Amino acid sequence: MLNPLINYFERYLPLNEEEKVIVKEAFRELRVKRKHFILQKGDICKYHTFLFEGCFRMYMIDEKGKEHNLQFAIENWWITDIGSFYSEEPSRLYIEAMENSTVLQLKKEDQTRLFDDNLQFNKIFRILTEKALVSAHHRILDNISSTVGDRYLDFLKRYPHFFNRISNVQIASYLG
Repeated sequence: MLNPLINYFERYLPLNEEEKVIVKEAFRELRVKRKHFILQKGDICKYHTFLFEGCFRMYMIDEKGKEHNLQFAIENWWITDIGSFYSEEPSRLYIEAMENSTVLQLKKEDQTRLFDDNLQFNKIFRILTEKALVSAHHRILDNISSTVGDRYLDFLKRYPHFFNRISNVQIASYLG
């Protein structure tokens, strides 16, 4: 079950056998049914979640009851409320399975131990964080400088694998 995660890490930096054992000890497997949550508003996000199989969305609900999708995630993607995870404050977000899914989760304490005990994981997660920040900047710039139609075409081009798995209503919510 952990081989896809190990392969994922090795796309960034090679892992030795000891590091692979550390991964196997640090992550736990969780099966999540469609429409079930791994995070709800008011909870403290305790895990970085890697998708082995399935599809999730992260969203908030505004004061008028309207849902706003912030992120989708499928196999070999990560999903977490990073703000709640690091601040240990209650989340404003929901993370919901859109399909029956299997995930691998890493607790904050285990992540800290990974970082402290092994430089490779510190480097890998830094690279992942940098990539996420670049993606967030891209999305912000598109939202303030592109039309909805242009954002839709860009989404289609960047994420063609989502279109058979996510409804147009969900995509529209993501694009604003």
